[in-house]
Amino acid sequence: MEWTPSALLPLCVYLKHCFGTCSGISFIDSSSLKVCHNRRIRRHKVFRGIAARGKISVDWFFGFKLHLVVNDQGELLNIEITPGNTDDRKPVESLLKGCYGKVFADRGYVSKALANTLFETYGIEFFAKSKRNMKNQLMRFTDKLLARKRSIVETIIDQLKNISQIEHSRHRSPTNFMVNVIYGLIAYCHQPKKPSLNLDFALPQAA
Repeated sequence: MEWTPSALLPLCVYLKHCFGTCSGISFIDSSSLKVCHNRRIRRHKVFRGIAARGKISVDWFFGFKLHLVVNDQGELLNIEITPGNTDDRKPVESLLKGCYGKVFADRGYVSKALANTLFETYGIEFFAKSKRNMKNQLMRFTDKLLARKRSIVETIIDQLKNISQIEHSRHRSPTNFMVNVIYGLIAYCHQPKKPSLNLDFALPQAA
């Protein structure tokens, strides 16, 4: 336990070594990392001034956000940890450096300006699910099929939380919090069987 804080930097370097390679098809998402129950936010001291209150589709939370990019084989390509009140779109450009091809995201990433920047700067086609009050955009049939496979990143997040246990409320220091998250991410990278996509779908034949 005494040596744990000193392991943070080597673990970060090793995690980078464990990342997969971009295949041209990537998925991006974020998830909350709660550090205490909402009822204890006012009394919480460990992460005061570091963590922040954020909102997810279910409820408000106090803590951080884990942003991650994965490929179609379920391998991690990049991650970033931010305070809980960070807009999901803010770290996208830095997360996707080194990626190419198509990237699929949910409604929280809708931004025409962001999509244009990614295409013009990196040549990345960025697809975010349209919000309910928006008109549907024309997409190629293969892109529609890939967009429906976005659940792979949600499955990975579920495994990170329930198997690798990257989220709990018993941290006694910010450094131990980071070490625990990195431990969990490395454990996932070494998982022999990861969620992956079967992309051998059949395209409709012309009449």
